Amino acid sequence: MRAVITLLVIIFLPWSSGYAATDTETKPSHASRLKAGEGMTLVAAQCGVCHSLALVTQNRADRRGWTALIRWMQAKHGLWPLGEFEAPILDYLAKHYAPSPAGRRQPLGMELLPKPQEGD
Repeated sequence: MRAVITLLVIIFLPWSSGYAATDTETKPSHASRLKAGEGMTLVAAQCGVCHSLALVTQNRADRRGWTALIRWMQAKHGLWPLGEFEAPILDYLAKHYAPSPAGRRQPLGMELLPKPQEGD
């Protein structure tokens, strides 16, 4: 029996290794959804355990807002104490996902809008 298991491992191990390498080459990592910077892998590791990192990237807050969001997740959703990781996580989030002055572009000027057609 041991010989059969060894034989199966020898046969399938190279195949599974090659498959895994191909799989990681074609699929982006979760961390790649985050903006590059110090603390990115820490945020990916701590936040990506419970939810998609898209949930991080779609939000904007200052350090105070991110802290409040962490406290809410701790109180309502069982987020563990972040301890020594909290400060670098907050540094990263406040730097890369801070509020932006305008979420959308400014409206076009009237001179750039199409002219109304007769009957509109």
